[in-house]
Amino acid sequence: MSDSGALPKLELSHTAMSEEEALRFLEGHRIRRGSRTMDPKAQIVGEFVKSIRVPGYFPPLPELRQQLRTMVTLMDEPAPALPRIEDIRIPRPAGEIPARIYSPDAGRTLLPTALYFHGGGWVQGDLDTHHGLCARLAKHAGVLVVAVDYRLAPEHKFPAAVDDCVATYRWVRAHGRDIGADTARVAVAGDSAGGNLSAVVSQTAGPPAPTCQVLIYPALDFSLDTESHRELTDGHVIPRERVVWYMEQYLRNEADRTDVRASPLRAPDLAGQPPTLIVTGGFDPLRDEGQAYADRLRASGVEVVYREYPGQIHAFMSLTKVIPQGASCTLEIAEYLRKRLV
Repeated sequence: MSDSGALPKLELSHTAMSEEEALRFLEGHRIRRGSRTMDPKAQIVGEFVKSIRVPGYFPPLPELRQQLRTMVTLMDEPAPALPRIEDIRIPRPAGEIPARIYSPDAGRTLLPTALYFHGGGWVQGDLDTHHGLCARLAKHAGVLVVAVDYRLAPEHKFPAAVDDCVATYRWVRAHGRDIGADTARVAVAGDSAGGNLSAVVSQTAGPPAPTCQVLIYPALDFSLDTESHRELTDGHVIPRERVVWYMEQYLRNEADRTDVRASPLRAPDLAGQPPTLIVTGGFDPLRDEGQAYADRLRASGVEVVYREYPGQIHAFMSLTKVIPQGASCTLEIAEYLRKRLV
């Protein structure tokens, strides 16, 4: 996978290198797969994350969840200041769903809205791990962002997360004016597990369907049978053993793997889905699922923008302090939301 030899031992301080310094540091050690070469900052971050993990070991849930919060704190830019950031609770039959509003407008003008479902393998992630990303999207897109703190596995198995996200979408469509949302313009977006949930909401929660959807390195099929899954078994951030572990925590049984609410790529008919932006990384095991979904949507007559960042690893949009392309990708997504919603 590398040009030659092994890298010197990596420390957290290496992740703060400039791109030029990273290129010099990696001379003779660049990671390549076919026509793709890993971005130098992504390689250093990915190799550092890999170096501090023990293969086959998953810490207790509180520690595992804190690890993601710590990584984001260390490697993501702080959230920009906004006129309004407010925690709310959204009612549902089984109890309230915590959520957080990000608004670029201090007033109560009704704004086009994007619901954001965070990543983290349905096991990790919360309002704080994606605080910076959601604030940046609200600021640059000029939209109201509603981040959803859906229930996590394994305490709450599938389809609890789906139920929470569907309930939130339907509530915003019906009652969003109460929080400043223009209920006629509502998008869904999410990364990784959140991309999965966004696709499921788009397929099942309407009518009306979302105005558009943004799927960021989405997990879309629990068969895990793609070239990128095979090629990147030892991939960065989410090697195959971690993907399988997440799946085992989330799903109740083998039959859930083929349920379209878990594997939306398996839906028999994608006609009528909203305009879609799909973002993937070339060194992400989930890459080919995103490509396959884009192809199926296009074949069904859906307007699709598919964007691969060929040198990137999973989660790069949440690591903007150490991977500059994460910030540029955020701006690209914000511009898509602006054009579709505003």
